[in-house]
Parts: sequence; structure tokens; C-alpha cells
Amino acid sequence: MSLHPVSASEAMQRMALPSGTAGAFSCIIDARSEAEHALDHLPGALNWPSLTNEERIRVGTLYKQESAFEANKLGAALVAANIARHLEREVMQLPKSWQPLLYCWRGGKRSGSLGLVLGQIGFKVWLIEGGYKAFRAAMVDNIAMLSQQFRFVVVAGPTGSGKTRLLHALKAEGVQILDLEALAQHRSSVLGRIPGQPQPSQKQFDTRIWNHLRQLDPQRSVFVEAESKKVGNVSVPESLVEAIRSSPCVDVQLPESERVQLLLEDYAYFAQDADLFCKRLEVLTAQKGRAVVTQWQQQVHAGDTVRVVHDLLKQHYDPTYAKSVQRNFLQFEKAQQALLVDRHAPSLQALAQALKQRYP
Repeated sequence: MSLHPVSASEAMQRMALPSGTAGAFSCIIDARSEAEHALDHLPGALNWPSLTNEERIRVGTLYKQESAFEANKLGAALVAANIARHLEREVMQLPKSWQPLLYCWRGGKRSGSLGLVLGQIGFKVWLIEGGYKAFRAAMVDNIAMLSQQFRFVVVAGPTGSGKTRLLHALKAEGVQILDLEALAQHRSSVLGRIPGQPQPSQKQFDTRIWNHLRQLDPQRSVFVEAESKKVGNVSVPESLVEAIRSSPCVDVQLPESERVQLLLEDYAYFAQDADLFCKRLEVLTAQKGRAVVTQWQQQVHAGDTVRVVHDLLKQHYDPTYAKSVQRNFLQFEKAQQALLVDRHAPSLQALAQALKQRYP
């Protein structure tokens, strides 16, 4: 049999190796259920459930209502049948040199059962000791370590000043970026939830951050937006927050009329759906009062969305931003001014090129 345990930290290091090189895994297989996999999984992991969602419930119910022995018998039969299906579907065409990395939740029963069969066939199989739980603990520690390695440059600026667009322009110029809003699938404001795009779980958000950080070059600058600790419903790891907030800042400024138009473009779904916009405005009632929110809603339904966006900037976003950035970003007082004449691509590209030269 060719079944080899590997620690979470070693697995993490070997995952960084290019495919086909010595020590690299051929693939990563998650033997947990579909629901566990959906909540979070190792980057790129395939899901080969030893027990499906429904089967886990059946086995767990039998364990509670009858006995561990009866539950183990049922579980063994279900696991064997599932492994057979995985073999028939995925394994028959694979060469003997194929070396998968397997894991389940913690105890190793589910991944160990799959690994045992694959090992008996003749494949060299690697099994994460402690499973997903151990890997996540090592990953969280690694995020803290990675956060200290990078030279972050914080893209600050009031709402609508083009910070996210500037990040994209920087990326197009070959500059390294960390787009936390993209990883969180949220625009990081009280109205920032994107229709049709549910946010990842906290665990999945952490994994996305780790997977992105580990691919960056610590010898080059990394641009990141001036975010709050929470991006929608998920939280940025504290170690990363501290590293970002102690870094140099660039203060992006855009004329007010351009900011309004940029927001109307980036939040086009609000301009196109008055009912959706008015429903989202409800969350500001506690801060701005019912009378103000009702007036905004009436203006939206009357087609005066431009006025509402202007008022939101002046009465809510700008004051909130000014307090937050001064309080939280240690080097903001020394921030380099970055002026954009308009919101369009040529202006963003020119600024991105200048920043690339200043922060290599």
C-alpha cells in the first residue's frame, strides 16, 4: 500500500510547487460531503464525497437512535459504493504516476477509506494529518506571516473616486493588487451587496485571501483599497488589517460630478431598479432618520436618482469616510495626492503608470 501522511504545513508548501515538478501533488481531493465542500475547501480541490449530504444524515441519525455499530455498517456500505463510483468515473484513465493529496474533516476516516483503495491500486497517495481542520489552522497562521512580508500601498479616497477602477488599471499594467471586494463579492459599503452574487462564507473568504497572498511576490509592491475591517458580512483577518493600515497611502481625488456618474455606472442595477434601490436605502433609516430616507425614496421613484446619489455622498459617505480614514490609516496624513480629471480609462491608465513607477 502507498498511503503517506503529510502535515498541513508541508502540504501547504508543496501546493506551491508547479505541476509536474518533484514533490508536487497531481491534484487535491476533498472527501467530505458536498455541503462541507461548498462552505470552504482547499484551492482547486475536487469533491469526491465518501458520504453525500443525505447519507451523512442517515448515518448520523442511525448512530444516535440505534448504535455506533449499526451506523458504521451502513456508513461502510455507502462509502464503498461511493468510492467505486469515483474510481469508475475518474480513475480508470490515470497513469501510475498520479499522486493525489486527500483530506476530509479531521479524523481521516473518509479520506483514509478512499486513500486505502487508491493505495492498494498502486497510486502514491498523500493524506493531510488532521484534515481540513488542521489545514485551516495552519493557513490562518500563514496569513499572519504573509501579511508581514508585503509592501502594501493603500489606495484611499472617498466613495466614488475610482479606487476599484484604479486597482484594475494597475493590474492591467502588471502591478500586483489585492482586491478584497472581489474576493468578498461585495462593494464594501452599506449599499454594497451585489444582486445575484452571494458572499462566500468567512472560511472561504479567508481561504481566498490566503490563496491570493501566497501567489504574490514579496519583492514588489501590492496595491490594496482602504477597506474597513468588514467587507459586507465577512471580516478581513486582523493581521492583514493591521499590515494594510500601517502602510503608505495614495489619496485618489475625482471631481464630484464624475464621482456621481461613476457610481451610477458601477451601481447601474440601482438606477435600473427603483424598488431595489429604495429597499436598500431602508438600512440607512437608523442613521439618517425616516424623513430623510423617505425623501430619497420619493426622489428615486420620481427619476431623480442623480440627486439622491449626490446627497448620499455629501450626507453619508463623505463624512463617514473622512472620520474612518483619519482614525484608522496611520500614514494617511502623508498620503500622496493622486488627482483624476475624469473617470475614464485613459486617465486611470495614466495614473496607474505613474504609481507603478513610484511604487515598484
